[in-house]
Amino acid sequence: MFTGLVETIGTVTSLTALDPSTSGGNGTSLTISDCASILSDAALGDSISVNGTCLTVTEFDASSFKVGVAPETLRRTNLGSLREGSQVNLERAVSASTRMGGHFVQGHVDTVATVVSVTPDGNALTFRLQPREKGVLRYIVEKGYITLDGASLTITNVNGEQGWFEVMLIAYTQERVVLAKKQAGEEVNVEIDVVGKLVEKSVVGYFEGAVGRQAAPAMLEKIVGRLVEDKIKGMGLG
Repeated sequence: MFTGLVETIGTVTSLTALDPSTSGGNGTSLTISDCASILSDAALGDSISVNGTCLTVTEFDASSFKVGVAPETLRRTNLGSLREGSQVNLERAVSASTRMGGHFVQGHVDTVATVVSVTPDGNALTFRLQPREKGVLRYIVEKGYITLDGASLTITNVNGEQGWFEVMLIAYTQERVVLAKKQAGEEVNVEIDVVGKLVEKSVVGYFEGAVGRQAAPAMLEKIVGRLVEDKIKGMGLG
């Protein structure tokens, strides 16, 4: 478990293909350096979030550590596009004394999103992103949480029809996360707030128990339609 508060930015110094006979697949071993600040209490087997992906420490020294990345992880995240010199967001797993300044982050990437545009707004930057799997947009709500490359951020705008959402980085955050340096066309790892998934599962489970599995979707659609209709009337548009 993580908070989405990036502790430091590390640098990828080595990428080595894993031996399929020992790793069970064509994965990659990453060596990440320039991160002494998070390794003073490190131990083999610890979990570290690398661009929002929970990975296991297999080797480490005073200023660098090594992790193995499975083929499935390479396919589902932006870790497969890393090169020597790439910078990555890093966060250690939470401890009992950790302050929850961000939100509950699992380190399980749901999809990747492509940066559509970067727009300056004073000394802040607004990033518009388009997720690969459009289905995640139902969990993305304005003023809600989202994790981008392991950084907990607040959603400022969502357009479900056009398939994009936006976040804003203030000057302070720009200096501390890798997203600030990304341009249109580059990808970020996305983890949606797990609370939305849990609420959906609970609501669906309740209606399936109350009205039956077949009738539950129609009931939910009717309720959502009514909520939308009330919202439109409240805005004076109906």
